[in-house]
Amino acid sequence: MRICVTGGAGYIGSHACKALAEAGHEVIVYDNLSTGHRRFVRWGPFCHGDIRDTVRFRACLREFRPDGIIHFAASAYVGESVMDPGKYFSNNVGGTLSILEAMRDEGCPAIVVSGTCAVYGQPGAVPIAETCPPNPINPYGASKLFMERMLADFATAHSLRWMSLRYFNAAGSSAQGEIGELHEPETHLIPRVMFAALGIIDAIDIFGTDYPTPDGTCVRDYIHVEDLARAHIRALERLLAGGENMALNLGTERGASVREIIQGVAEIAGRMVPCRDRERRSGDPAILVADAARAREVLDWSAQKNLSSMLQDAWSFFAAQKGA
Repeated sequence: MRICVTGGAGYIGSHACKALAEAGHEVIVYDNLSTGHRRFVRWGPFCHGDIRDTVRFRACLREFRPDGIIHFAASAYVGESVMDPGKYFSNNVGGTLSILEAMRDEGCPAIVVSGTCAVYGQPGAVPIAETCPPNPINPYGASKLFMERMLADFATAHSLRWMSLRYFNAAGSSAQGEIGELHEPETHLIPRVMFAALGIIDAIDIFGTDYPTPDGTCVRDYIHVEDLARAHIRALERLLAGGENMALNLGTERGASVREIIQGVAEIAGRMVPCRDRERRSGDPAILVADAARAREVLDWSAQKNLSSMLQDAWSFFAAQKGA
């Protein structure tokens, strides 16, 4: 296949590009580098542009004629979305509309979208299956859910093929260490725990210690970024083979608490991780764990890497960055 990867200079997008190339596919990266890194573009030609620039994106599709698109380009901070919802609806909704219109005009048949478990909001039961009614509680989740609605409407009107992969908490880095998680600012738990262990920040804040979980801290389903990359490739291959349009959960189906993450990093680093107990943050569910049975059935996919692998790969990447 020849695949255009929007946001291919970012964290998950670059890992998808690497996996695509290793599987023998051709890769074209489309990214505006607002949050991505030019040095992460290693596995194919680079088109510099914003997804909201439909003319520019159409030109990219016309030049390379990809068989499909894997779409990672999006704003993805929950807290920021509450403070600046316009940015999220402009980039996530408006940008995706621009991509869909360009696909329609240039005859590109299929797209796999990077979705999110944030579309579920605060679910009434865990593990969370796709049958759980979507009920996002922040603009980020709402923007991603509306993206899925646009996909369905374009499929009806223009026979577009699509899948949205609703994954939980991405973690880890490539086993070779050449690409990894580099956000500015960094808000994700595992990198920040490692920053605390490396002395880059003073301590890790634990937001809530009185949740109804075994150790009182929030539990989340962490999935290795390389497992995510494999799933996106499987999804596009299935679509191009005539597979059904749908949204699927991706996760390990196992939860890890904040304290478990901190303890795991401490063991790898060989040192204590300084922590501070804080009050709960509004809107944080106690437990978010995926039911990924449908992805196993539809894509013949399951997560292969466990939490220990995620932490070890991430630690190798961040320790090398600190040393550099």
